Amino acid sequence: MRVRFVTADRACNADAVPGERLLDVAQRAGMPLEGTCGGELACATCHVIVAAEDAGRLPPASEEEEDMLDLVPDARRTSRLSCQIRLTAQMDKLTVSLP
Repeated sequence: MRVRFVTADRACNADAVPGERLLDVAQRAGMPLEGTCGGELACATCHVIVAAEDAGRLPPASEEEEDMLDLVPDARRTSRLSCQIRLTAQMDKLTVSLP
């Protein structure tokens, strides 16, 4: 499966395997996402914005994830923490932007 990452100055497609965390795929593709807390929902350094047309293919954010996103100054309606997204085959060709 493939995931498309978009930054202010470039876009790239990355190969992914169902079951991987979106954060791990992004880091492997060289995207500037820290993931400082290692996926423990203690930071928001892996914040991404899911393309509006793809947002419905993801499971809803947990209450804990929503709480962390409340602390992100540039959060949007489709903002998510990439450490909390486990990829599935249904998410093939997912597009996310990095703020």
